[in-house]
Amino acid sequence: MSTERESSSTAASEEGESRRARILSAAAELFAAEGFDATPTSRIADQAGVPKGLLFYYFPRKRDILTTLLEERIPETPGLDAAQAVVPGDPAASLVRLAELVGLSRHESVVLRTILFRELGTLPESRTYVERLRRNLLTLTEDVVVGSAAHPIPRETAHKIAQTFVAVLLDDANTQRYGGEGPDLPAAAEIMALAVDRCADPL
Repeated sequence: MSTERESSSTAASEEGESRRARILSAAAELFAAEGFDATPTSRIADQAGVPKGLLFYYFPRKRDILTTLLEERIPETPGLDAAQAVVPGDPAASLVRLAELVGLSRHESVVLRTILFRELGTLPESRTYVERLRRNLLTLTEDVVVGSAAHPIPRETAHKIAQTFVAVLLDDANTQRYGGEGPDLPAAAEIMALAVDRCADPL
């Protein structure tokens, strides 16, 4: 009897997670296509295939859906350790690897970043998120630059190089939204590597 109850409870929990995930996915697509304000919760519920009342059970306000998307689907801290990207002695390869690991241009990221950039001027959550994302990317990139340099490089210089590469990463993510021609990330990484070599102390 206990096993049956546990099995039923597990199935209910899994179904709940599935409904919640469907709501988030539907909201992401609709917010990206139509905008946050122009998307009624009824449309989200219809697209997710759930009753409107259930949507409000998981997310009492429409704004809660947006903040959850930002926190869970594109967290402002990529969840990476700089060491995962570092190729010792090869800053260019390290920066390219970092761009791949961060994955700002992957499909789901593109959809969600469309929401971010669309709502940047209207929703405080978007502005706050983008500011934190940029800060965290700067710290991560700076650590990759320092860790991959063949010779020691001043932190201040690594920070300036990181600022430039992060700007390229964000530009690439932005152009992906509308299918534009983005920057050449490997070429940008090579240029950053030249800067690292020029500024490094050969001891």
